[in-house]
Amino acid sequence: MISNTIDQEIKKAMLAKNNAQLRGLRAIKAALLLAKTEKGSSEEITEETEIKILQKLIKQRRESADIYRQQNREDLYQVENEEIEVINQFLPKQLDREEVASIIEGVIKQSGATSVKDMGKVMGMANAALAGKADGKLIAEIVKEKLA
Repeated sequence: MISNTIDQEIKKAMLAKNNAQLRGLRAIKAALLLAKTEKGSSEEITEETEIKILQKLIKQRRESADIYRQQNREDLYQVENEEIEVINQFLPKQLDREEVASIIEGVIKQSGATSVKDMGKVMGMANAALAGKADGKLIAEIVKEKLA
């Protein structure tokens, strides 16, 4: 579980006075605590849910970084990228485009999809098969290409 290692990593970052690492770790801890209290104190967060939360944090930071880059705010852009690097440490290895494409081809064959009309069915199965291993935007892009 990711939440178990975050506290230890925060202590290490504090001792090393690594502010970039500390910012990212605190963001992760805050998001996990928020999710835990949303569902109720009796429910434990699953590892799959933790991965989804981390992916959401990365997506938010990428969007912010893009905005900062457009506004020529390199200082803030750098902060967002540092946090993305820290959060990425706790995600499973991301698959490259070719690996994702081959998995999606298998999902398309398994589902019997033949056109873009079947995209919803394929996306559901592909997202389940690639949970935490690939970005949703990339999955949608490849599914659209394969079904077109």
